[in-house]
Amino acid sequence: MTQNLIFSKKILFWYQKYRTKDLPWQLNKTMYKTWLSEIMLQQTQVKTVIFYYERFIARFPTIIQLADAELDEVLFLWSGLGYYARARNLHKTARIIVKYYCGNFPKDFDILISFPGIGRSTAGAILSLTLDQHHPILDGNMKRILTRYYAFDYYLLGNKSKINHKLWLLSEQLLPDTGTGVFNQAMMDLGRLICTNRCPACKDCPLQEDCQAFLNHEVNQYPRKELSKKLLKKTIWFLLLLFQYCKVKMIWLEKRPYQAIWGGLFCFPEFSNINMLNIWLLNHNIHNDQYIKLSIVKHKLSNIDLEIRPILLNLSKKINCKKDGIWYDLMDPPIVGLPKPIATILQKL
Repeated sequence: MTQNLIFSKKILFWYQKYRTKDLPWQLNKTMYKTWLSEIMLQQTQVKTVIFYYERFIARFPTIIQLADAELDEVLFLWSGLGYYARARNLHKTARIIVKYYCGNFPKDFDILISFPGIGRSTAGAILSLTLDQHHPILDGNMKRILTRYYAFDYYLLGNKSKINHKLWLLSEQLLPDTGTGVFNQAMMDLGRLICTNRCPACKDCPLQEDCQAFLNHEVNQYPRKELSKKLLKKTIWFLLLLFQYCKVKMIWLEKRPYQAIWGGLFCFPEFSNINMLNIWLLNHNIHNDQYIKLSIVKHKLSNIDLEIRPILLNLSKKINCKKDGIWYDLMDPPIVGLPKPIATILQKL
Protein backbone atom coordinates (compact mmCIF):
# COMPACT_ATOMS: atom_id res chain seq x y z
CA MET A 1 0.00 0.00 0.00
CA THR A 2 1.52 3.33 -1.07
CA GLN A 3 2.08 6.18 1.37
CA ASN A 4 -0.57 8.31 -0.36
CA LEU A 5 -3.12 5.52 -0.09
CA ILE A 6 -2.32 5.04 3.61
CA PHE A 7 -2.85 8.77 4.15
CA SER A 8 -6.24 8.69 2.41
CA LYS A 9 -7.37 5.54 4.24
CA LYS A 10 -6.56 7.10 7.62
CA ILE A 11 -8.54 10.23 6.75
CA LEU A 12 -11.56 8.26 5.54
CA PHE A 13 -11.51 5.94 8.56
CA TRP A 14 -11.35 8.90 10.94
CA TYR A 15 -14.24 10.58 9.14
CA GLN A 16 -16.46 7.51 9.23
CA LYS A 17 -15.85 7.12 12.94
CA TYR A 18 -15.94 10.71 14.13
CA ARG A 19 -17.91 12.68 11.55
CA THR A 20 -19.93 15.44 13.16
CA LYS A 21 -23.51 16.47 12.70
CA ASP A 22 -24.12 17.80 9.22
CA LEU A 23 -23.90 21.55 8.74
CA PRO A 24 -26.90 23.37 7.18
CA TRP A 25 -25.41 23.40 3.66
CA GLN A 26 -24.73 19.65 3.81
CA LEU A 27 -28.44 18.79 4.20
CA ASN A 28 -30.27 18.06 0.92
CA LYS A 29 -27.07 19.07 -0.82
CA THR A 30 -27.21 20.93 -4.15
CA MET A 31 -24.57 22.70 -6.25
CA TYR A 32 -26.21 26.02 -5.39
CA LYS A 33 -26.02 25.40 -1.62
CA THR A 34 -22.45 24.14 -1.82
CA TRP A 35 -21.38 27.14 -3.91
CA LEU A 36 -23.02 29.60 -1.53
CA SER A 37 -21.43 27.99 1.54
CA GLU A 38 -17.98 27.79 -0.08
CA ILE A 39 -18.07 31.51 -0.93
CA MET A 40 -19.24 32.44 2.57
CA LEU A 41 -16.59 30.24 4.19
CA GLN A 42 -13.71 32.01 2.43
CA GLN A 43 -11.70 33.68 5.22
CA THR A 44 -14.66 33.26 7.59
CA GLN A 45 -15.22 30.76 10.41
CA VAL A 46 -18.00 28.16 10.25
CA LYS A 47 -19.68 29.40 13.45
CA THR A 48 -19.99 32.87 11.92
CA VAL A 49 -21.23 31.63 8.54
CA ILE A 50 -24.10 29.46 9.85
CA PHE A 51 -26.34 32.41 10.77
CA TYR A 52 -25.68 34.28 7.51
CA TYR A 53 -26.13 31.15 5.40
CA GLU A 54 -29.47 30.21 6.97
CA ARG A 55 -30.82 33.73 6.60
CA PHE A 56 -29.55 34.00 3.01
CA ILE A 57 -30.91 30.63 1.85
CA ALA A 58 -34.28 31.36 3.46
CA ARG A 59 -34.58 34.53 1.35
CA PHE A 60 -32.99 33.08 -1.81
CA PRO A 61 -33.71 29.31 -1.80
CA THR A 62 -32.86 29.06 -5.52
CA ILE A 63 -30.31 30.64 -7.81
CA ILE A 64 -33.14 32.12 -9.89
CA GLN A 65 -34.41 34.08 -6.89
CA LEU A 66 -30.89 35.28 -6.15
CA ALA A 67 -30.43 36.43 -9.76
CA ASP A 68 -33.77 38.27 -9.70
CA ALA A 69 -32.88 40.19 -6.54
CA GLU A 70 -31.41 43.67 -6.45
CA LEU A 71 -27.76 43.89 -5.41
CA ASP A 72 -28.73 46.17 -2.51
CA GLU A 73 -30.76 43.36 -0.94
CA VAL A 74 -27.93 40.85 -1.43
CA LEU A 75 -25.52 43.24 0.29
CA PHE A 76 -28.10 43.87 3.03
CA LEU A 77 -28.11 40.15 3.89
CA TRP A 78 -24.30 40.05 3.64
CA SER A 79 -23.80 43.08 5.91
CA GLY A 80 -21.39 42.23 8.73
CA LEU A 81 -19.86 39.20 6.99
CA GLY A 82 -17.14 41.29 5.36
CA TYR A 83 -15.19 40.90 2.10
CA TYR A 84 -18.13 42.29 0.15
CA ALA A 85 -16.66 41.54 -3.28
CA ARG A 86 -17.75 37.96 -2.53
CA ALA A 87 -21.41 39.04 -2.43
CA ARG A 88 -21.10 41.13 -5.59
CA ASN A 89 -19.46 38.22 -7.45
CA LEU A 90 -22.11 35.83 -6.12
CA HIS A 91 -24.83 38.03 -7.58
CA LYS A 92 -23.00 38.42 -10.91
CA THR A 93 -22.50 34.66 -11.25
CA ALA A 94 -26.12 33.92 -10.38
CA ARG A 95 -27.26 36.21 -13.19
CA ILE A 96 -24.84 34.62 -15.66
CA ILE A 97 -26.08 31.10 -14.81
CA VAL A 98 -29.74 32.11 -15.09
CA LYS A 99 -29.21 34.02 -18.35
CA TYR A 100 -26.95 31.59 -20.20
CA TYR A 101 -27.62 28.22 -18.51
CA CYS A 102 -31.36 28.47 -17.74
CA GLY A 103 -30.64 28.54 -14.01
CA ASN A 104 -28.88 25.16 -14.06
CA PHE A 105 -25.43 25.02 -12.50
CA PRO A 106 -22.86 23.87 -15.11
CA LYS A 107 -21.20 20.58 -14.19
CA ASP A 108 -18.05 21.37 -16.16
CA PHE A 109 -14.95 22.47 -14.21
CA ASP A 110 -13.62 24.82 -16.93
CA ILE A 111 -16.95 26.63 -17.16
CA LEU A 112 -17.21 27.02 -13.39
CA ILE A 113 -13.79 28.64 -12.97
CA SER A 114 -14.70 31.20 -15.63
CA PHE A 115 -17.39 32.68 -13.36
CA PRO A 116 -16.71 35.70 -11.08
CA GLY A 117 -15.47 34.67 -7.64
CA ILE A 118 -15.00 30.96 -8.44
CA GLY A 119 -11.40 29.75 -8.44
CA ARG A 120 -9.86 26.32 -8.77
CA SER A 121 -10.48 25.20 -5.19
CA THR A 122 -14.06 26.48 -5.06
CA ALA A 123 -14.92 24.81 -8.38
CA GLY A 124 -13.33 21.57 -7.15
CA ALA A 125 -15.33 21.74 -3.92
CA ILE A 126 -18.64 22.34 -5.71
CA LEU A 127 -18.15 19.43 -8.12
CA SER A 128 -16.60 16.95 -5.69
CA LEU A 129 -18.80 17.61 -2.65
CA THR A 130 -22.03 17.67 -4.64
CA LEU A 131 -21.42 15.31 -7.59
CA ASP A 132 -18.41 13.32 -6.35
CA GLN A 133 -16.41 14.39 -9.40
CA HIS A 134 -12.68 13.71 -9.13
CA HIS A 135 -11.32 17.19 -8.31
CA PRO A 136 -8.89 18.21 -5.55
CA ILE A 137 -9.36 21.24 -3.33
CA LEU A 138 -6.85 23.44 -1.56
CA ASP A 139 -8.65 25.57 0.99
CA GLY A 140 -7.10 26.96 4.17
CA ASN A 141 -7.75 23.75 6.11
CA MET A 142 -6.10 21.57 3.48
CA LYS A 143 -3.08 23.89 3.28
CA ARG A 144 -2.63 23.82 7.05
CA ILE A 145 -2.80 20.02 7.26
CA LEU A 146 -0.35 19.46 4.39
CA THR A 147 2.16 22.10 5.46
CA ARG A 148 2.29 20.52 8.94
CA TYR A 149 2.32 16.94 7.71
CA TYR A 150 5.22 17.59 5.32
CA ALA A 151 6.74 20.49 7.33
CA PHE A 152 6.75 22.84 4.36
CA ASP A 153 8.07 26.32 5.10
CA TYR A 154 5.33 28.25 3.36
CA TYR A 155 7.09 31.61 3.29
CA LEU A 156 10.72 30.48 3.05
CA LEU A 157 12.71 32.81 0.79
CA GLY A 158 9.53 34.14 -0.76
CA ASN A 159 8.68 30.76 -2.32
CA LYS A 160 4.97 30.95 -1.55
CA SER A 161 3.92 30.25 -5.15
CA LYS A 162 6.33 27.30 -5.36
CA ILE A 163 4.91 25.77 -2.19
CA ASN A 164 1.38 26.38 -3.46
CA HIS A 165 2.27 24.43 -6.59
CA LYS A 166 3.60 21.57 -4.44
CA LEU A 167 0.47 21.57 -2.30
CA TRP A 168 -1.76 21.33 -5.36
CA LEU A 169 0.27 18.37 -6.65
CA LEU A 170 -0.05 16.66 -3.26
CA SER A 171 -3.78 17.29 -3.02
CA GLU A 172 -4.15 15.63 -6.43
CA GLN A 173 -1.95 12.67 -5.49
CA LEU A 174 -3.70 12.06 -2.16
CA LEU A 175 -7.16 12.08 -3.71
CA PRO A 176 -8.63 8.55 -3.66
CA ASP A 177 -10.01 7.04 -6.88
CA THR A 178 -13.48 6.83 -5.37
CA GLY A 179 -15.23 8.80 -2.66
CA THR A 180 -13.57 12.08 -3.66
CA GLY A 181 -16.28 14.22 -2.10
CA VAL A 182 -16.12 12.35 1.21
CA PHE A 183 -12.33 12.67 1.30
CA ASN A 184 -12.41 16.43 0.59
CA GLN A 185 -15.08 16.95 3.24
CA ALA A 186 -13.08 14.84 5.71
CA MET A 187 -9.97 16.96 5.15
CA MET A 188 -11.92 20.17 5.67
CA ASP A 189 -13.47 18.79 8.86
CA LEU A 190 -10.10 17.58 10.12
CA GLY A 191 -8.67 21.07 9.64
CA ARG A 192 -11.69 22.71 11.24
CA LEU A 193 -11.94 20.39 14.27
CA ILE A 194 -8.52 18.83 14.89
CA CYS A 195 -5.68 20.44 12.92
CA THR A 196 -6.79 23.91 13.91
CA ASN A 197 -4.79 27.08 13.50
CA ARG A 198 -4.40 27.50 17.26
CA CYS A 199 -4.15 24.74 19.87
CA PRO A 200 -4.47 21.79 17.45
CA ALA A 201 -5.68 18.51 19.02
CA CYS A 202 -2.74 16.40 17.78
CA LYS A 203 -3.56 13.53 20.16
CA ASP A 204 -6.82 12.98 18.24
CA CYS A 205 -5.33 13.32 14.76
CA PRO A 206 -5.22 10.22 12.53
CA LEU A 207 -2.08 11.56 10.82
CA GLN A 208 -0.07 12.00 14.02
CA GLU A 209 2.38 9.09 13.47
CA ASP A 210 3.83 10.52 10.27
CA CYS A 211 3.23 14.25 10.72
CA GLN A 212 6.67 15.87 10.45
CA ALA A 213 5.70 19.00 12.38
CA PHE A 214 4.36 16.86 15.25
CA LEU A 215 7.41 14.55 15.30
CA ASN A 216 9.71 17.58 15.40
CA HIS A 217 7.60 19.30 18.11
CA GLU A 218 7.00 22.23 15.74
CA VAL A 219 3.27 22.03 15.04
CA ASN A 220 2.65 25.63 16.05
CA GLN A 221 5.35 26.81 13.66
CA TYR A 222 3.39 25.58 10.61
CA PRO A 223 2.15 27.08 8.47
CA ARG A 224 4.70 29.76 9.21
CA LYS A 225 3.21 33.22 9.29
CA GLU A 226 4.21 35.86 6.80
CA LEU A 227 6.31 38.57 8.38
CA SER A 228 3.66 40.57 10.19
CA LYS A 229 2.98 43.95 8.67
CA LYS A 230 2.06 46.79 10.95
CA LEU A 231 -1.57 47.76 10.67
CA LEU A 232 -2.00 51.06 8.91
CA LYS A 233 -3.58 53.51 11.35
CA LYS A 234 -6.16 55.74 9.76
CA THR A 235 -8.55 58.37 11.12
CA ILE A 236 -11.66 59.38 9.18
CA TRP A 237 -14.56 61.71 9.89
CA PHE A 238 -18.17 60.75 9.19
CA LEU A 239 -20.81 63.44 8.77
CA LEU A 240 -24.22 62.44 10.11
CA LEU A 241 -26.85 64.74 8.58
CA LEU A 242 -30.02 64.14 10.58
CA PHE A 243 -33.38 65.50 9.47
CA GLN A 244 -36.36 65.12 11.77
CA TYR A 245 -39.97 65.91 10.97
CA CYS A 246 -42.62 64.96 13.55
CA LYS A 247 -41.75 61.33 14.36
CA VAL A 248 -39.79 60.74 11.17
CA LYS A 249 -36.01 60.66 11.53
CA MET A 250 -33.90 60.44 8.40
CA ILE A 251 -30.16 60.46 7.86
CA TRP A 252 -28.21 60.90 4.65
CA LEU A 253 -26.20 57.89 3.39
CA GLU A 254 -24.09 57.63 0.23
CA LYS A 255 -23.40 54.54 -1.85
CA ARG A 256 -19.73 53.58 -1.79
CA PRO A 257 -17.84 53.06 -5.08
CA TYR A 258 -17.46 49.35 -5.86
CA GLN A 259 -13.65 49.59 -5.95
CA ALA A 260 -13.49 51.15 -2.45
CA ILE A 261 -13.63 49.55 1.00
CA TRP A 262 -17.25 48.48 1.67
CA GLY A 263 -17.91 48.75 -2.07
CA GLY A 264 -21.61 48.98 -2.93
CA LEU A 265 -22.68 49.54 0.69
CA PHE A 266 -24.20 52.73 2.09
CA CYS A 267 -22.21 54.98 4.37
CA PHE A 268 -22.15 58.48 5.85
CA PRO A 269 -20.24 61.12 3.88
CA GLU A 270 -16.57 60.48 4.69
CA PHE A 271 -13.73 62.99 5.08
CA SER A 272 -10.02 62.58 5.70
CA ASN A 273 -9.92 65.51 8.12
CA ILE A 274 -12.19 67.99 9.88
CA ASN A 275 -11.20 70.84 7.56
CA MET A 276 -12.49 68.93 4.53
CA LEU A 277 -15.75 68.29 6.39
CA ASN A 278 -16.12 72.01 7.18
CA ILE A 279 -15.45 72.96 3.55
CA TRP A 280 -18.16 70.50 2.44
CA LEU A 281 -20.64 72.10 4.86
CA LEU A 282 -19.70 75.57 3.61
CA ASN A 283 -20.21 74.53 -0.03
CA HIS A 284 -23.69 73.26 0.87
CA ASN A 285 -24.58 76.44 2.81
CA ILE A 286 -24.82 74.58 6.12
CA HIS A 287 -23.75 76.29 9.33
CA ASN A 288 -21.24 74.20 11.23
CA ASP A 289 -21.49 75.86 14.63
CA GLN A 290 -24.01 73.42 16.07
CA TYR A 291 -22.65 70.01 15.25
CA ILE A 292 -22.11 67.41 17.95
CA LYS A 293 -19.03 65.23 18.24
CA LEU A 294 -20.13 61.68 18.99
CA SER A 295 -18.06 58.94 20.62
CA ILE A 296 -15.12 57.67 18.60
CA VAL A 297 -15.67 54.27 17.00
CA LYS A 298 -12.77 51.82 16.56
CA HIS A 299 -12.89 49.30 13.72
CA LYS A 300 -10.30 46.86 12.38
CA LEU A 301 -10.07 45.94 8.72
CA SER A 302 -7.68 43.32 7.36
CA ASN A 303 -4.82 45.82 7.06
CA ILE A 304 -6.18 49.03 8.60
CA ASP A 305 -6.74 50.06 12.20
CA LEU A 306 -9.56 52.52 11.70
CA GLU A 307 -10.53 55.35 14.04
CA ILE A 308 -13.91 56.84 13.13
CA ARG A 309 -14.93 60.27 14.40
CA PRO A 310 -18.68 60.81 13.83
CA ILE A 311 -19.98 64.38 13.64
CA LEU A 312 -23.77 64.79 14.08
CA LEU A 313 -25.57 67.78 12.61
CA ASN A 314 -29.32 68.33 12.96
CA LEU A 315 -30.91 69.85 9.86
CA SER A 316 -34.05 71.94 9.71
CA LYS A 317 -34.72 70.70 6.17
CA LYS A 318 -33.40 68.15 3.71
CA ILE A 319 -30.56 69.35 1.54
CA ASN A 320 -29.86 68.44 -2.06
CA CYS A 321 -26.92 66.03 -1.99
CA LYS A 322 -26.00 65.23 -5.58
CA LYS A 323 -24.14 61.99 -4.89
CA ASP A 324 -25.68 58.53 -5.32
CA GLY A 325 -27.39 58.18 -1.95
CA ILE A 326 -30.60 57.95 0.07
CA TRP A 327 -32.33 59.54 3.04
CA TYR A 328 -32.28 56.56 5.38
CA ASP A 329 -35.41 56.32 7.56
CA LEU A 330 -34.31 55.30 11.05
CA MET A 331 -37.83 54.14 11.97
CA ASP A 332 -38.48 52.23 8.75
CA PRO A 333 -35.02 51.26 7.45
CA PRO A 334 -34.69 50.48 3.74
CA ILE A 335 -33.14 47.19 2.59
CA VAL A 336 -29.58 48.24 1.78
CA GLY A 337 -26.14 46.98 2.78
CA LEU A 338 -24.45 48.71 5.70
CA PRO A 339 -20.86 48.29 6.95
CA LYS A 340 -20.67 47.15 10.55
CA PRO A 341 -19.47 50.48 12.05
CA ILE A 342 -22.24 52.37 10.23
CA ALA A 343 -24.85 49.93 11.58
CA THR A 344 -23.38 50.40 15.06
CA ILE A 345 -23.63 54.20 14.88
CA LEU A 346 -27.18 54.05 13.49
CA GLN A 347 -28.25 51.79 16.35
CA LYS A 348 -26.98 54.36 18.85
CA LEU A 349 -29.05 57.04 17.12
